[in-house]
Amino acid sequence: MRTLNESDRQFLSGRRYATLATQNEDGSLHTTPVWYVFENGSFYVGAPSWSRKARNVSVRPTATIIIDTRKPGSERWLSGSGPAEILRDEQSREINSRILGRYLTDEAVADPRVGPAFAAVDDITIRIDPGSWRSWSAIDTDKQFFGGLLTSDPEKWFRPVED
Repeated sequence: MRTLNESDRQFLSGRRYATLATQNEDGSLHTTPVWYVFENGSFYVGAPSWSRKARNVSVRPTATIIIDTRKPGSERWLSGSGPAEILRDEQSREINSRILGRYLTDEAVADPRVGPAFAAVDDITIRIDPGSWRSWSAIDTDKQFFGGLLTSDPEKWFRPVED
């Protein structure tokens, strides 16, 4: 089974968007982009209690989260899957405050029109405790198959992606 190394932990501590997948009642997957914080081996995602992701985790307590970067030549992703649970009340507010602080400026968090509005929407936190990990790296693939050719001059080989 794959475990996290220091490079993985650094990658997860960066400010990136993630995609969260939960299971719908019919077995299909509900995927949604999310903000997150990764602490002590767990992912935390703020959410409205009425959201599909929260309802799914309440009755099917498992989730997968994927974090990626898409800069040409250094693309990378890391995903973790495992049990999920809903956190509420003060514990949730504290964690969600840390999540907002990762993505909003200090000015936005302090502004009475912005910070409290974001904080009010996400009234719960979803905690995911990955038991399995998967990953891929363009740099590793390049080294293995192309001897570093592609990542030494990515603009030559890859078209830019749009923001």
